[in-house]
Parts: sequence; C-alpha cells; structure tokens
Amino acid sequence: MTDKMFMGASTKQGLDIANKSREIIRGLIGDDVKDLEPIERDIVERIVHSTADPEYAKLVKISPDFVDAAMASLRNKETILTDINMVKYGITRYEGEVECYIKNEEVVKIAKENQITRAAAAMRYAASNDFEGIVVSGNAPTAVFEAMDLYAKGEMNLKAIVGVPVGFVGAADSKEALHNSEIPNIIVEGPKGGTPIAVACVNSLIQHL
Repeated sequence: MTDKMFMGASTKQGLDIANKSREIIRGLIGDDVKDLEPIERDIVERIVHSTADPEYAKLVKISPDFVDAAMASLRNKETILTDINMVKYGITRYEGEVECYIKNEEVVKIAKENQITRAAAAMRYAASNDFEGIVVSGNAPTAVFEAMDLYAKGEMNLKAIVGVPVGFVGAADSKEALHNSEIPNIIVEGPKGGTPIAVACVNSLIQHL
C-alpha cells in the first residue's frame, strides 16, 4: 500500500491532505506503534485519522493472528458480517459480500422469541445460514458475545472478529472477553469504539488486498 491510497484520497488536494495528516499522526503516535507490523500500524493510523484522537494508539489491541486470519478471509472473498447497517455502508471497495441482518424479519422474530437483542439474533441467523467470514461490531456488545458463544459451540464459522463496540454497558466487558479468547481479534479497550473505528479497521485491511 502507498500513501496515495490512504483514506481513499484520489485528487491532488485530497492526497496532500491525507499525506499531511499521516505525517502528523506518525509524529503523535510513533512511539506507541513502533513495535507493530506494517498492516497493524496502518490500521491504528487510520483509526486515529478517523477520530482525531491519538489515545486510540494506546487502546487498540490486536491479537498476533488477527491480520493473517482476516486477510486470508478477505482474499477468499468471504462474508463481512456487521452489527448495524451504518457499519456495513461504511465498508467500501470490497469484492465480497458485506451483510447486516439487523432488520431481517426472521431476525426480529428470533429476537422476540428468545428475548435477546436483534444484534445477537442476527449472529444466530447468520450462523444458521452458512455464514463464513469476519464479524464486525462497532456498536453492539451483544453481537460480540453471541458470536463468541456460537464459535465456542462450533456453530459459527467465523475467522476473526473486529470487536470495537462503544458504550458504558457491556462494551468493555465484551471486548475484554474477546481479547482473552482464542478467536483472532482486534479490540479497543474500555468504553470507546463505534462505527468509525470498525469501518477504519476493515477498510484499512481491504486496502492491502
């Protein structure tokens, strides 16, 4: 990947802004990412660029097998499953399927019958419909917990989880549990996270295909 691809900039003005931004970011977080692999550094830089918050360089935690697992899945054009549509619509330039079932009628039914969130129900629905790929959660910790549970039961063929839900209820707990699991993952410690973080992570990986 070259800087020309950073943040999808294509015009000279856009490229100049993107390159200047990256220069500033590297000056701010260089010490925090110096031990990361190139793709890992790119992910963190993109997250910081998307949020204008250098603290993310200290909060992002990437399991040693995450990049290889995620890139293999993406190269095989496996499905990216998102927790909400806003995350889905932010993921660009991927040749495989990007799915979100949060509004699916069957998902709504599963959620009501089992008294669970639609985000969790969407994970169950995907698992029962031959899902194979990467789960991406920027908002719903229940999606992270459910995906982990389905994986542990051998019911969900997921290859990696981008687990960066935002919030003060369940988010930090879900991310800590994911970080301590055997599933290849990337998380943000604490309550911070959200759609921009999830999208930045996935789009950064896609740029390296």
